[in-house]
Amino acid sequence: MKAIQVLVCGAAGRMGREVVRAVAAQPDMKLVGAVDVTEGGRDIGELAGAGGGVKVRGDLANALDAAKPEVMVDFTLPGAVMGNLRTAIGRKVACVAGTTGFTQEDLDVVYGLCKAHQTPCLIAPNFAIGAVLMMQFAAEAARHFDAAEIIELHHDQKKDAPSGTSRRTAEMMRRAKDGRLDGLAKDEDSPSRGLGEGKIRIHAVRLPGLVAHQEVIFGGLGETLTIRHDSISRESFMPGVLLAIRKVRALSGLTVGLEKIL
Repeated sequence: MKAIQVLVCGAAGRMGREVVRAVAAQPDMKLVGAVDVTEGGRDIGELAGAGGGVKVRGDLANALDAAKPEVMVDFTLPGAVMGNLRTAIGRKVACVAGTTGFTQEDLDVVYGLCKAHQTPCLIAPNFAIGAVLMMQFAAEAARHFDAAEIIELHHDQKKDAPSGTSRRTAEMMRRAKDGRLDGLAKDEDSPSRGLGEGKIRIHAVRLPGLVAHQEVIFGGLGETLTIRHDSISRESFMPGVLLAIRKVRALSGLTVGLEKIL
């Protein structure tokens, strides 16, 4: 069976290097390209400790044309990911994006690109299997409670706040069948009350020492329910990333959320 040809964009970053190591360890995958604007010309094996023999390129278009990958994995920055997806989808390369910060307008653009080029793309705010289950459990609980808040905690280098995972969780809770958390949050002027997403408030914490953590707290008559997930290392995201690489080419158009392929 032919190995899946994979290019990693943002390969020199913390998540990118983790993806490089994970892909290089799979017998059914082959790392054929690595792109990063900060480490052009270096062997990715020197940076990631795996995937040796692949030089990091600074230009995505040139890397795609040279490596001819079947799947591009993007873990870059919110300001770069849209351009990267345009470049890759325009060349009919299936995409897996873990970069967060997408707006609805961004998703609409990606949907149009996928349709125009008949090329699939999977965007997931979180690739940890436990985090996906946490979101699904929260959506189920939303059918039974009238009040909930989300606290998300990430490392201090994370660019967006609140996180894509917390926004996705709130969206799933609001859209839950027979859910009770749609509508608007109570009017609050204090910034400390967090961002309102429907009736749900989201609070973001950014501190060194953290990786990715989230708890959803529901309040009811005389009780609370807390659903929490913790990623204590970036390895926790790799099973979901590898699953996405294996399945994305069989998808159609734009898919948002890892739960769609579990």
